[in-house]
Amino acid sequence: MYRFFAYTLAGIAVLTISVFAGVALYLYKLSQDLPDYGKLANYQPPITTRVYANDGALIAEYARERRLFVPIESIPRRVIDAFLSAEDKDFYSHPGVDINGVMRAVITNAQNYASGANRRPEGASTITQQVAKNFLLTSDATLERKIKEWMLAFRLESAYTKDKILELYLNEIFLGSGSYGVAAAAYNYFDKSLDQLTIAETAYLAGLPKAPSNYHPVRNFRRAIERRNWVIQRMAENQFVREEDAKKAIAEELVPHFRPAGAQSPEAQYFAEEIRRWIQQNYGDQSLYDGGLAVRSTFDPRLQRFGVKALRKGLVAYDQRHGWRGPVTRVDLATDWKKTLAAMPTLIDITEWRLAAVTGFGANDSVKITLTDGSEGRIPLVELKWAKKFITDEKWGAEPKKASEVLTPGDVVYVEAVPKTAEAAGPPVFGLRQVPKVNGGLIAMDPHTGRVLALVGGFSFYASEFDRAWQALRQTGSSFKPIVYAAALDSGYTPSSIVLDTPFVASQGQGLPMWRPENYDEGYAGPSTLRQGLEKSRNLMTVRIAADIGMEKVVEYARKLGTSEKMLPVLANALGSTESTLVRMAVAYSTFVNGGKRVVPALVDRIQDRNGKTIYRHDKRVCEGCNTEGWTGQDEPLIANEADNILDTRTAYQITHMLEGVVERGTAMVARDVGVPLAGKTGTTNDYKDAWFVGFSPNLTVGVYIGFDQPANLGHGETGGHNAAPIFRNFMIDAVGGEPPVPFRIPPGIRLVRVDLKSGYPSSTGAVLEAFKAGTEPGSGYVARGDTGGMGTGEEVDPDAAEGAPGSQSTPGWSGLY
Repeated sequence: MYRFFAYTLAGIAVLTISVFAGVALYLYKLSQDLPDYGKLANYQPPITTRVYANDGALIAEYARERRLFVPIESIPRRVIDAFLSAEDKDFYSHPGVDINGVMRAVITNAQNYASGANRRPEGASTITQQVAKNFLLTSDATLERKIKEWMLAFRLESAYTKDKILELYLNEIFLGSGSYGVAAAAYNYFDKSLDQLTIAETAYLAGLPKAPSNYHPVRNFRRAIERRNWVIQRMAENQFVREEDAKKAIAEELVPHFRPAGAQSPEAQYFAEEIRRWIQQNYGDQSLYDGGLAVRSTFDPRLQRFGVKALRKGLVAYDQRHGWRGPVTRVDLATDWKKTLAAMPTLIDITEWRLAAVTGFGANDSVKITLTDGSEGRIPLVELKWAKKFITDEKWGAEPKKASEVLTPGDVVYVEAVPKTAEAAGPPVFGLRQVPKVNGGLIAMDPHTGRVLALVGGFSFYASEFDRAWQALRQTGSSFKPIVYAAALDSGYTPSSIVLDTPFVASQGQGLPMWRPENYDEGYAGPSTLRQGLEKSRNLMTVRIAADIGMEKVVEYARKLGTSEKMLPVLANALGSTESTLVRMAVAYSTFVNGGKRVVPALVDRIQDRNGKTIYRHDKRVCEGCNTEGWTGQDEPLIANEADNILDTRTAYQITHMLEGVVERGTAMVARDVGVPLAGKTGTTNDYKDAWFVGFSPNLTVGVYIGFDQPANLGHGETGGHNAAPIFRNFMIDAVGGEPPVPFRIPPGIRLVRVDLKSGYPSSTGAVLEAFKAGTEPGSGYVARGDTGGMGTGEEVDPDAAEGAPGSQSTPGWSGLY
């Protein structure tokens, strides 16, 4: 018997030793396969790249994982207390694994297994274990992964301080809505920094790690409230908050303020997207989405608002002139149409416009409407008068006399609130609106630095992301003519040189018809000054000048001013037949106003990496004396403009002075009432397909373009002066209209002489004070090119006897009407 017990005990001992040895061997093998936790010491998580306006306001964020890294010492104590209450109240006392919690989990899992419940096993993970899992392991629910997690937790506790482990956790934990880390979650859910969160908001975030999607503040509102309140109660039990504060927090409403990804302002969408593309091209996806760059842009929120407002107003004005194309869609009023209406997508960047369904007709032939939120309103007949029936872009019906001629019950339309007259009682009043089929762009830049201050790429970014200010290549029309005239002024012409405005015919080559450009009004002014040719946008004078100086000269100036790199030396291109972009044209005009300096358009002033090191700066000039500690009577430091001179300073001023005349007497007189010195040029292409205006004040260059995305006729008379110039005017009234008038700077070497506008001869009572380069003014003995009237290789000929006329280069379709 004794021997039996001895063998039995020996067998048990051997078995026990074998089991322990097997377990020890198993754990040893697992320990050899553990990830390297040492890399956490230099952990650099993917961080959101943030783009700021020139006033420091946030305008865009870009990230795969929306995360803002915050050092533990900068995380408010309330946030730490909330997460400890929700996740691991004994964090600062346990060695990495909560033994009591593990035992509870073992018992619970055994009970679930015995009962046949198909539930995910509980793990009783501490914050340290979660760091091990999130950074170093997978999320597989296996025993092996759990054992590795425990082993790593013990090692992390021995290698790092509690605060370091907590810092890693609070910056890495996923909290839903694309948010990684508490700082990003605070912004994304409540649009607040961590130190601005209330107890209730902090508790809500602390309740998310368990299952963020289960506690979404909108989709799962009730469960979110329950989870938040549970965390608040735990905070009170742990004496992290007072009972009375806990009660107030529980009673607080859960009101999220979601922060959008990408651009943070609807008005900044086009600008932010161009910055995103620029960073991506220059620094790559890794830096853009994970690098945590701090990007200080040139974006001016004030000017951007003015640009959006002016362009949209101009596009809507054009669109309404051409009639009503019909409703956005229709709903069946016999169904649950209100639910259908509320679910319809809308242009969320046009915040003033709302979708509404027509429900009937009311007093005084008004239209009854219901908006997406269920509220009611009305459209009076006077707000429908513009809605003539659209037939084509050049043809439309008569002004409607009854509301039923425009709308019918069930129509879904855009409306905009309009002021209610004093005598108008009843529901709110709205005006009928229509998304324009036409589109356009606006750009505003500092002509001295190239800093882009406003960029509007179209009517609505949500309707079309194509940027018509930066990307669209379109014929420039007469807005190109100042480049031709600049080349002429550098080739012996003066602003008072006489050029014939008479018929011009040139050969296009054997077998091709003769080329016969015309002026916009199809008339002729006869001998006219260079100034008049530009002010009145005379095509025949421009072609004659280009023929005289040679198109190679014009091509050279187009290249160095940046409008085109591939222009062909054919006469039609003197009238703007070559395509360019709005930003390129704005750069060229900036050279006129800044005294002939080259400018490079810039969307970004400075970029800093995640550590605050500057890795890009647009303005690379050095300011000696700018970093002195204080003022001791020294002169104000001056920063030299080191940009290349690409145009004679005097020529640049002469063009500027002539372009002032375009606003004062020429094709852009609509802009005269802004109240400050302005200059610029209109442009219209063949068949009215494109309308341009590019202009400037002494410190602001602005370009405007209007046209269809698929080039088509805008309609007879829809010129740059009629469409684009009014947009420029409205923008400049807001941007500089209230500023003291500052004249354009006159450079050395310019002589101002009063001359007759028509003849160019000196006149004591002349109409214009003309700018001449010193030595070329009247009375100096200088014989200006063109004064004799013999102009160019394309001779003046009778249009009816043009066959065999001396030819020039092969000339394709022409442009530049007005």
